[in-house]
Amino acid sequence: MKAVGLLLALYLCLAVGLLAGCSSKKDVNSELQKAAAVMAQPEPAQEAPPAAEPPQQTPSAPAAQTTPVQTQGQEMNQAVAAYKAGELEDAVTRLQNLRHTPVMSAEKRMALNDAMAAMMTEIYARAAKGDARAIQAVKLAEQMQTQRH
Repeated sequence: MKAVGLLLALYLCLAVGLLAGCSSKKDVNSELQKAAAVMAQPEPAQEAPPAAEPPQQTPSAPAAQTTPVQTQGQEMNQAVAAYKAGELEDAVTRLQNLRHTPVMSAEKRMALNDAMAAMMTEIYARAAKGDARAIQAVKLAEQMQTQRH
């Protein structure tokens, strides 16, 4: 009898956990802000250059090392601003371009994917309700996705 009660309690906990996990809808603005904060951080590889290579410093070398990070952070901030301004196509374009950046830390890529997923979920919901801008943004996202593959 104890085994049945224990099994029932286990199933109940599992059901509560699944329902709580499935019902949590990610807020687009908070996901975009989290991703922007993560994208603003420098890449770990850039903080400590490899000691095996002899340092060949030129005036443009330090700027070249920090440019990709600044560009990613700026692009993310511009995508957030575009989304908040209702320019969904611009936001989709910027996030898709960031998504296809070849060099990005795992933490940044996960934050970007979470933000992109939350934003696209919101855009799909708006498109289903007939929002013309959202419909155009969905078409653009699908077009960009098929062009990359």
